Amino acid sequence: MREYFRYRGIDAGIIFEECSVYRADRILAQLNRIYDRFADIAVDVTGGTDAALFAAGMFSAEKGVPAFTYSRKKNSFYDISGASFADGRVCDIRYTVDDIFRMAGGHLRTGRVDNSILSDYMDTFEPFFHVYMKHRRKWTSFITYVQRISKADCEGRYSLKAEGAYTQKGDNGGRVSAEPALLRDLERIGYIRNLYIDPDKYVSFEFRDENIRAWLRDVGSVLELYIYKMCVDTMIFQDVVSSAVVDWDDAGGRDCVSNEIDVVATRGILPVFISCKTCDVRTEALNELAVLRDRFGGKAAKAVIVTAGLCNSAARHRAAQLGIAVIDREELSDESVKKRLKVIMKVRNSI
Repeated sequence: MREYFRYRGIDAGIIFEECSVYRADRILAQLNRIYDRFADIAVDVTGGTDAALFAAGMFSAEKGVPAFTYSRKKNSFYDISGASFADGRVCDIRYTVDDIFRMAGGHLRTGRVDNSILSDYMDTFEPFFHVYMKHRRKWTSFITYVQRISKADCEGRYSLKAEGAYTQKGDNGGRVSAEPALLRDLERIGYIRNLYIDPDKYVSFEFRDENIRAWLRDVGSVLELYIYKMCVDTMIFQDVVSSAVVDWDDAGGRDCVSNEIDVVATRGILPVFISCKTCDVRTEALNELAVLRDRFGGKAAKAVIVTAGLCNSAARHRAAQLGIAVIDREELSDESVKKRLKVIMKVRNSI
């Protein structure tokens, strides 16, 4: 917390006092000791155990200390006793994604996507996604094929030129082939150019640029970029980050603990963590998402899992248990996704 206040440029003196949160008598005694040192104080009774709330109430009544609370639902502070300064005060803070991670002791690192360049491609993400949905069943093998014909040279350098035999060795001893219709659709939307296909021998084309090359060599990029755009298009978030890598302890070294979250967005002080899956939703993915949400977002944070498949009843049940919203293939149209995001964030009007 000290690091976070320094990061925000706030000169705050922070004193941490520890006490059992289940013993009202000990909490009250601790509050009285604090009052002996700092008489001009107020008490925020937002959340906490019943014992803590009871002790705070007794303390406020005995000492005449102002007490106030915060409503997440209404995003406002309210006077409980003698705190007219807080009554009806709206919380107008706007956190960034980096703020959210820093408050929890972590740090936002650069992931697979350079977010600074995404605005240059925004008009391409929906056509890219529609090509994916049209050829969804062939997508994984197609990406494997693209990887095979666009490898780095012996010196580790990458070229925008992709070329190779029409059929390539796949994973686990299988074979993957070029998909002419899919390649032509990618050429149509401008992701590749100079496409040449010889059904018997050879395929060649050029990627539009190095970013397109990276996205066409990664199975999950298409869905992540589409959801990123949907978040931006809702106009309800002040910050959206694709491929957000969080360093848990802000160490930044080789041994640091880190996780990648496909899309993270913030509205006011509330974050939403979004995991995108081109495959079936598994329990492990749901558990990981819930842990990341709770660790870096707290009780008010939202979590969403998006799948290009159909989410089965067992996965939906587990998601409901963990408080995770589900968006599956039946809702993956432009307007449906934006509408669902607004419902999840409980938005009536844009911020």
